[in-house]
Amino acid sequence: MNDTFYMQLALDVAWKYQLLTYPNPAVGAVVTLDGKILSVEAHEKAGTSHAEVLALLSAYEALSQTTIDIDRFDAHKAHDFLLSLPKNTFSECTIYVTLEPCSHEGKTPSCASLLSQLKLQRVVIGLTDPIEGHGGGAARLAGVTMGVMEEACKALLEPFMVWQKRAFVLFKLAQTTNGRIGGGYLSSQDSLFHVHQLRGVCSRLLIGGNTVRADRPTLDCRFTQTKAPDVAIYSRSDEFDRTIPLFDVQMRDVNITDDLSFLDEPSFVLVEGGEGMLKALQDRIDWLLFYQTPKLSTNQLSYNIGMNLEFLHTAKKGVDMMIWSRQRGH
Repeated sequence: MNDTFYMQLALDVAWKYQLLTYPNPAVGAVVTLDGKILSVEAHEKAGTSHAEVLALLSAYEALSQTTIDIDRFDAHKAHDFLLSLPKNTFSECTIYVTLEPCSHEGKTPSCASLLSQLKLQRVVIGLTDPIEGHGGGAARLAGVTMGVMEEACKALLEPFMVWQKRAFVLFKLAQTTNGRIGGGYLSSQDSLFHVHQLRGVCSRLLIGGNTVRADRPTLDCRFTQTKAPDVAIYSRSDEFDRTIPLFDVQMRDVNITDDLSFLDEPSFVLVEGGEGMLKALQDRIDWLLFYQTPKLSTNQLSYNIGMNLEFLHTAKKGVDMMIWSRQRGH
């Protein structure tokens, strides 16, 4: 097995947390010893331990056949624990990471500094950190291999790069295998949970006025027990039944607007809507996320629009197929 195989594992685990790390990037890491996989981990939430740290903690557990009793998501405690281990603990190990280990100190300590002190045999990096002032981590390390699956790692990082300068816009679609929508919940419980996770971290949820009037949604995060997102209803008319559940969710702002200038602000905007919303936002959408359920439907509703797409990553969510995609040439 070669470097590409292990980097693909790191990419796959990072995609599980794509956008859930907002405003941090999605990053995956794999630790091996003599070709044997010791750990496969990803950054899971902003402000917590990075992928490299979680992978090293799990690798130590595999090597020592013990279970650590620290809070592994507390980055400072995790770094201190790893630095307290015998100096040669990881000396014959290789770590694969989709993004260059961070050189700067932020809410978490520097991963590049940690790796330089742990002295792994090899550090294999997919993509150089493109943020000005954040790079330089690789220069602090020995045994570095750069650019493994660089294009795939760049695609993984795309949302992070976009929301540095404007809103990253994700359009969520749920449909049957024959492309029909409507008629109640189409997605599995796993897919619904994932949608609520995305709602819980997005800056704002954007939805079309017609969808609100027809579906009377709640648009909360009850499955994840997190704060419901602020909602922007895209509509030229302010005529809404204010007893619709989404107007009654505590601690959130609901704004009715036909002005999309807020998409020019650095943020993560999740869009839920039908054909009209997809057409209205076609030129502003960065990615589309499909939850495709394995059933055929006679419902006549579908997305009647012409778009050429490129699939970025696919995975299962319960019985559903989850497809991350972007417009080709967008």
